[in-house]
Amino acid sequence: MKYVDEFRDPVAAQALLKKIEKLSEKLDKPLAFMEVCGGHTHTIYRHGLEHLLPKSVEFIHGPGCPVCVIPLGRVDDALWLANRPGVIFTTFGDMMRVPGTEGSLQQAKARGCDVRFVYSPLDALQIARENPDREVVFFAVGFETTAPSTAVALDRAQKENIRNFSIFCNHVRIEPPLRAIMALDQGRISGFIGPGHVATIVGSKAFDFIPRDYGLPVVVTGFEPLDILQAVEMLLEQYVSGDVAAGQARVENQYARVVLEEGNAAALALMDRVFVQRDTFEWRGLGFIEHSGLGIAPGYERFDAEKRFNLPNLRVADPPACECGSVLTGSLKPWQCSVFGTACTPANPVGTCMVSPEGACAAYYNFGRVDPALAAALV
Repeated sequence: MKYVDEFRDPVAAQALLKKIEKLSEKLDKPLAFMEVCGGHTHTIYRHGLEHLLPKSVEFIHGPGCPVCVIPLGRVDDALWLANRPGVIFTTFGDMMRVPGTEGSLQQAKARGCDVRFVYSPLDALQIARENPDREVVFFAVGFETTAPSTAVALDRAQKENIRNFSIFCNHVRIEPPLRAIMALDQGRISGFIGPGHVATIVGSKAFDFIPRDYGLPVVVTGFEPLDILQAVEMLLEQYVSGDVAAGQARVENQYARVVLEEGNAAALALMDRVFVQRDTFEWRGLGFIEHSGLGIAPGYERFDAEKRFNLPNLRVADPPACECGSVLTGSLKPWQCSVFGTACTPANPVGTCMVSPEGACAAYYNFGRVDPALAAALV
């Protein structure tokens, strides 16, 4: 396949669905597959894939939205930085609207703070070059997918000796939260639709721990409808063939057109030089998880905004009505949250899952997914 529309071919989709139906008839129990990445969640609900599958196959949401996992306290720290005199605070667009206890960065900008939306940390570095009399801070978020671009900016700032640039680092690793979810899981999860974007950096082998330690299959997957349907077929094949029952579950790479088993060696080497693993890091919905966050390495610590500005390191509980934590761990469907679609909408988000285009709540809201019982009653 060469073009995007080929990955949305209805004839090919029907053929895959027939294979999935035949495989599902051989199952001895229902299966639930967790799509780790929010990009997968949006493809599933944009194209109605959950309605095309047999009733014995279910999708469960995972923690793979980089904006969604940022805890409220780190957002408040970002707001504190944006309010410092002389600071130009830069961030990706999604983070502009994430609510803190005293509003969002977008609202801080409206109040007069110099908050700027950028497409890349290199854009933030350019702003620092152009404003040598101002402190420029970049709000770095995301999994291993976005961490290499932050590492490039840090390395370039070091080589150019740019003194007015720093990073508020909130990069996280994919393995620890998946282990945390498996520790909480009570047999709900039957396998994983692995995050293709993360895997382009860390490689498909980074998910070997799931079949090895938990006996569950993983298929690293692309982001088009046919990608996800083929991933479901591949996961079912491992069950129907008896491989899972025999303890021979494995990681398969459906996204071979992009993902290598070893990942991106150059990006991984740069990340190893620029970052260190934090002892612990806080996650929305999962609390503190050991070795799950990336901090800035000692050789680059003069670019560490947490040390440069002596951050308050606020720790704040989520709003009582917000169920983002339960949604991120797959324990709750968005429509089961009491404020979904009422007090919490994309225009007025209460939690992060409604802010980001990759958030499960935004996907459900934008594509009309509601309580099935209520939907049936309205027909």
